[in-house]
Amino acid sequence: MSEIIVITSGKGGVGKTTTAANLGAGLASLGKKVALIDTDTGLRNLDLILGVENFICHTLIDVAAGKIPFEKALIRHPQYKSLYLLPTSQKYDKSALNGDDLIKICDQMRNQFDFIIIDCPAGIEQGFKTAIAAADSAIIVTMPEMAALRDADKVVGELNRAEFTDIRLIINRIRPDMVTRGDMLDITDIKDILGVTVIGQIPDEETIIKYTNKGRPVIEDKNSLAAQAYRNITHRLCGETVPFPDLGCKPTFLGKLKNLFK
Repeated sequence: MSEIIVITSGKGGVGKTTTAANLGAGLASLGKKVALIDTDTGLRNLDLILGVENFICHTLIDVAAGKIPFEKALIRHPQYKSLYLLPTSQKYDKSALNGDDLIKICDQMRNQFDFIIIDCPAGIEQGFKTAIAAADSAIIVTMPEMAALRDADKVVGELNRAEFTDIRLIINRIRPDMVTRGDMLDITDIKDILGVTVIGQIPDEETIIKYTNKGRPVIEDKNSLAAQAYRNITHRLCGETVPFPDLGCKPTFLGKLKNLFK
């Protein structure tokens, strides 16, 4: 029986889809059978980051409409043999899929995978509500910036209203030099602000952009700190205890930012 995790963010452009791809590849590297479901209908990108955009014949929308079984739409990753993608369509908008459709599909897939990871559209509108409907737990991806944190705080509230009891946080694009200077929040401050358990922190690296543009998960890079951070998260998802690295000391403007959420 698989664990179904929705990856969400609130704000767009924080690295949510990149995170979904790397967690999927990382879990597959640990021997887990993983399905990634792209629910960002109309604006799909997960296929590009995985480098499988040329293999798409059928989509999530075809499955939801009952045209084909989900197995026929799944794309097996050429490198990570236990990683599969269920891509969505670029031809429709997010109204083409609803929460009941996704629940039905995930129920059919659940017994065949260890993890099902749902890549959620940005925002908290219909696409968000559809994506979270089938999930057992949620991971919010955010950045240590005011706008991203305020949107993440809104997502926490929406997930609480949807009665999620397992909500975790990944802090992306951390600049240790800025944290040390007091110009960027650290993991402790963000945890205090959002009240959510942090499962990972990803340093800002050019390596991520390089691998993403090549359609490859950054976890392939053995020398990348960001890659190691993603690998650490996958171990934590599997129940292992992995210490967090020190990415800088506590900044000075916490009080100002906390006022934003009062």
